[in-house]
Amino acid sequence: MLGHIIGWAHTRFGKLDDETLESLVVRVAAEAIADAGLAPADIDEIIVGHFNQGLDPQGFPASLALQAADALRFKPATRVENACATGSAAIRQAAMAIGAGRARSVLVVGVEKMTAAPAGQVQASLASASYLAEEDGSDLSFAGIFGRIAQLYFQRYGDRSDALALIAAKNHRNGAANPLAHMRKDLGVEFCRTVSDRNPLVAGPLRRTDCSMVSDGAAALVLVHGDVAMGAAKSVGLRAQAQVNDFLPMGRRDMTRFEGCSVAWRKALEQAGLTLDDLDFVETHDCFTIAELIEYEAMGLTPPGEGHHALLEGWTEVGGRLPVNPSGGLKAKGHPIGATGVSMHVMTAMQLMGTASGVQIPGATKGGIFNMGGAAVANYVSVLERVR
Repeated sequence: MLGHIIGWAHTRFGKLDDETLESLVVRVAAEAIADAGLAPADIDEIIVGHFNQGLDPQGFPASLALQAADALRFKPATRVENACATGSAAIRQAAMAIGAGRARSVLVVGVEKMTAAPAGQVQASLASASYLAEEDGSDLSFAGIFGRIAQLYFQRYGDRSDALALIAAKNHRNGAANPLAHMRKDLGVEFCRTVSDRNPLVAGPLRRTDCSMVSDGAAALVLVHGDVAMGAAKSVGLRAQAQVNDFLPMGRRDMTRFEGCSVAWRKALEQAGLTLDDLDFVETHDCFTIAELIEYEAMGLTPPGEGHHALLEGWTEVGGRLPVNPSGGLKAKGHPIGATGVSMHVMTAMQLMGTASGVQIPGATKGGIFNMGGAAVANYVSVLERVR
């Protein structure tokens, strides 16, 4: 194991007007340490995942976690960032600190406060994670980027608008059961499929229901060495984690195939000594429904161009061959950038402990996570397993 998750915390995601960046960090930091059964003095290091890029005026957040307890004063605290994979990057840094023998207990916090910024500023901040030298423009947005990806995919494999609607409907149905989700409403396939005033086209063939929301929120976990985990009330092992970065310019890649995602999945499964069939579920990065569709193919669930078959056969539904996003995913749960990767690990740990916020997978013992930054540029895959 690369480490053991023994405690966690998670705010509700959404438009949290009464919360600040500091209040979010402090709350989840204190709750995660308490949930782990540790005292603040037991924490050796703190890693904070925060994208920001102008979304919040507080641009130096690492030491905000120290506000959770005076005993955290003088602990090393570092902020990391890797676009929408920032949360998983923070967890990787924690695992490396434990593996190197530099820490035995690491607090990881992922956080973002997005909704207070003007819409144009949010769009520009998110777009900064693209390759501006080639992809910049007055209307540049990630919806536009993934709208282009959807168009390329449809040109190669045929119109898959109905498949995208099935993904959106599935994730909203799952999210309706998650009290931490930004949107807790089962929208149904017909609503997601139909272009209307309430569900307009946003970019290319993508409808509003194909796009994740701008959200505030935070999540935290405590990752510890195996010796520390032996005394914990619960333990979820980080069995494997792989990071793969691809070229930033989309012009250098086939955007209908997330090759970095494929390599990350292959490396993580090899490291874990498992196959995809050994996993009970996956939490994957559905910032847009076209991303989830291509990720089915990248993880090896179907061959390229055939991801829609997984939907038509019900494979990715709860009770199917490989349930995907039982938490509701980014689509329904929300996508506060820096918090997302940590949230995915917390949701997976809860699922494995039988306390899921979302739809519970009966008897789940192993779960996979795919979190990406940019348009399949920074790719992280984790495999978690219930230990106790």
